[in-house]
Amino acid sequence: MIEPVALDDFFVNVFSAATIILAGASYAALFAWGKLTRRPGFLILAYVSYGVLAVSVWLLAETSHFEGFWRIIAGLMLIGYFAAPQAIWRLCTVTHAGEHSEHDRPIINQQQEGEQS
Repeated sequence: MIEPVALDDFFVNVFSAATIILAGASYAALFAWGKLTRRPGFLILAYVSYGVLAVSVWLLAETSHFEGFWRIIAGLMLIGYFAAPQAIWRLCTVTHAGEHSEHDRPIINQQQEGEQS
């Protein structure tokens, strides 16, 4: 039987659950923005967000006293959070590959040739 969350761990449990949501959203958003703008700094920040997500999942599993099957579910959740933005990006690029060539794609936040400063 799963042991309930101790009162001392309640804040850590709630905080880690909220951090999972925020870090997962940050990872997906930073990953997409990094790919879209072709700026590796955003990709690095995305992977840092994923690291925060992994630590938060571990804290949630520890403070919630997850054992056996539930640890496996937490691990699968981490794999899903990691793979989903990459798979979605790949799906989008493959789906829209025929619309524009790779060299045609605009780079956001950079001036076009011929524009004045």
